Amino acid sequence: MHVTSRVTTKDKLLNLLKKDAPLTVGQLAERLDVTEMAIRKHLHMLEKDAFIRSSEIRQPIGRPIQTFSLSDKAEKLFPKTYENLTVDFLEDLRAIQGEAVIDQLFENRSRRLSAEYTDLMTDKSNEEKAETLKQIQNEKGYMVDLIKVNDHQFELIEHNCPIFGVSRNFKQACRCETDMFRSVLETDSIERTSCKADGDQHCRFMISFEKDSTAVINY
Repeated sequence: MHVTSRVTTKDKLLNLLKKDAPLTVGQLAERLDVTEMAIRKHLHMLEKDAFIRSSEIRQPIGRPIQTFSLSDKAEKLFPKTYENLTVDFLEDLRAIQGEAVIDQLFENRSRRLSAEYTDLMTDKSNEEKAETLKQIQNEKGYMVDLIKVNDHQFELIEHNCPIFGVSRNFKQACRCETDMFRSVLETDSIERTSCKADGDQHCRFMISFEKDSTAVINY
């Protein structure tokens, strides 16, 4: 049985703005064959979610005309092939230069991210470091949860992998991420217990700290 996905008015509106923006409410209503009231309702929700932006075009006579176009955030809703291109480049590089070059590339990336993240960990307790790492990874699209097991142990769960296509083909990406976490959190006791690149539902890390030297001691 062939199943087709339903294209909503919102989808059509976004596609139209992608192709022909900027457009007015009247132009959108005419092209989508719906009322201006319906268009305004969709635009209100899209603007609330920061998917569109509006601007005014001044006229020689009369009120300015309000037009709408996509925001940078909305551009991410449309297909991109960057990941496939990256995988192709890495495959070609491995074929030409060998596996050692790929290892070096990911190790360089790990060191670069470690230096960037470590600057944000200054004077933080172990728990604050784990929370900061969670925040950083969330900003990068990993959809992270952090579970406190006890005062010295945490489980970090990544529900999404923005570089899944790369990590599925190059396990160095996963290994270097784990090494980077160890460096940033200043503990060798980090174990990746599941991995999306291996077919698991999530990437899970069990993080264990020694006694927190920055914790406040009550006498």
